[in-house]
Amino acid sequence: MITSNLDTTRVAIIGPGRLGTSFAYKFGRDNKRVAIYYHDSEVCKAINRDHLNPLHLTEDLAKRLGGMESVPRLSPKVYATNDLEHIVENNDFIILAITMNRLPDLLNYLKPMIDKKAGDTCLISPIKGLISDEISKELITPSQLINSNLYNLKHKYQLGCIGGPFFDMDIALGNPVCLTVAGKKRIANIIREDLLKFNRKEINSYYNFDIVGVEACGALKNIVANIKGLADSLELGDSIPGTIFARSGVEIRSLSRLLGGGFQAFHSQAGVGDMYVTVSSLASKNYRYGKYFYELYTGNPIETNLRVLEQIDGTPEGPNTVRNVYKYLEKKNMYSPLFSCAYRIFNEAGNKDAIKDMIIQACQHDKRTKEYIGQVSRFMYRILPNYWYRRDKSFFD
Repeated sequence: MITSNLDTTRVAIIGPGRLGTSFAYKFGRDNKRVAIYYHDSEVCKAINRDHLNPLHLTEDLAKRLGGMESVPRLSPKVYATNDLEHIVENNDFIILAITMNRLPDLLNYLKPMIDKKAGDTCLISPIKGLISDEISKELITPSQLINSNLYNLKHKYQLGCIGGPFFDMDIALGNPVCLTVAGKKRIANIIREDLLKFNRKEINSYYNFDIVGVEACGALKNIVANIKGLADSLELGDSIPGTIFARSGVEIRSLSRLLGGGFQAFHSQAGVGDMYVTVSSLASKNYRYGKYFYELYTGNPIETNLRVLEQIDGTPEGPNTVRNVYKYLEKKNMYSPLFSCAYRIFNEAGNKDAIKDMIIQACQHDKRTKEYIGQVSRFMYRILPNYWYRRDKSFFD
């Protein structure tokens, strides 16, 4: 792939959700030609007519700015279309601003279009989710899924990942945001220098080579935000949030390593930085999800989930991610008390009194009482990483 031939004056965004809309605002301010893809032609007509998104972000912008008349309009160079072939054929940079569970179907549509395209394509994934591979049953990140599905076209595309910390509202309003761009260095630098960095007061970025680690951190911190939002409604005091943050970090690092990433990603801004803002702000959909879940809890998690989603603009990735993670934990025999606790709370019937005890149990009674890895465990982990580290049941159980 010849990266120097890529046209950085135009960019496409698949999915006009909150994040896709925020990037449309940003690239519009940068005077780029921005094409937004959405399957519904009526929504596309509304965007082209009003220069506002009728589905997402606009109402929250109005609340933040004091009324609909204060909401900024999308640039005249931003347009929406329901023609996916047009999107692929006319844009070298395509941002996949969709949820993880929609990615497999989208890739099936994109594959023949990328194949017959005359030029090359750079796919950019800000997706923060994990999914179980249908064939291997392994837990995989967005980049792993994309590379697996498009393996026969690896000479036709490059891939970059955008990690946090960021909120869609800040990108839309032009507030200072510092992203993480991960992937192969050459294409990552093009994304950083030529695509994103037009106004460094708005967006700047750091490079991280560990694309899987960055994606794992971005997905798993959403589960922590679900837990933290719920815990903040339990009147547990001001101390336990520190334990939730620290102990969940242990579980994130462990899972990141098993998924093919490294430990270092968690210690970057895409790890602790992204997790900090996600677990501590009402701007986070996943934090609000946990908070509303407890407030609206009926004892039936399916019913409660539907009631919560009615209160949130956009789709929190945490609830779907924790279901996929829990299956993986069981398969790998991995000890993960907080993530297992999150699965039980958000997916199994119960009562509010039991939820409080479950959070305390997961934080205070971790059977791993040491905050370091012993010499024997370090040695065995190097030899058998998929069977030893943080194992739930021992060989003798």
